[in-house]
Amino acid sequence: MSFLSKIKSNPRIKKFVLWLITPNRNPRPRWFIRWFVNPFLHKKGKGSVIRRRSRIDVFPWKRFEIGKLTTIEDFTTINNGSGDVILGDRVRVGIGSVIIGPVTMGNGSGLGQHVFVAGFNHGYEDGTKNSSLQPLNIKPVIIEEEAHIGANSVVTAGVRIGKRSQVGAGSVVTKDIPPFSVAVGNPARVIKQFNPGNGLWEKVSNKPA
Repeated sequence: MSFLSKIKSNPRIKKFVLWLITPNRNPRPRWFIRWFVNPFLHKKGKGSVIRRRSRIDVFPWKRFEIGKLTTIEDFTTINNGSGDVILGDRVRVGIGSVIIGPVTMGNGSGLGQHVFVAGFNHGYEDGTKNSSLQPLNIKPVIIEEEAHIGANSVVTAGVRIGKRSQVGAGSVVTKDIPPFSVAVGNPARVIKQFNPGNGLWEKVSNKPA
């Protein structure tokens, strides 16, 4: 049995190791994890920038990767405690945005300011318990390459946003959006799609995203 397997199989040791990584009831890794462990485990592409005033709460047990020339702006919060956070090349995460894994963003995609993206929901099936004490309902979010999400939008768990799609500011995306689409509103609906035959973005009537 490997050393890691021994830790996982022993509840007391596992609890102690978790306490070493993050304080109880505080979903943020301790300073020595951030400074001396994470940099050796998580990948950061050449030319990428994480602004100093962002909050990168990433843990060693899940992946956190950013590609080449990717920028994470000030006041952004990223947390991979519930799933991997993988940002491709030339991704831009706007000021004040929140990404909670599992979330994948493809090359050239971006978030505007104050966008919220989460790959899980709190479980609430047991009505006799506080939802914070119930298992998470994890559903990864995938934002494909060159798709962009407008400021103050929300992308809910389990959604896939297709290649080069555009989500209007203030939208709430609760369902998949096809590639080459424009979606707006709450809940977001597709209003235009790109027609490669004539090179035009054409209106779509009452089609849910």
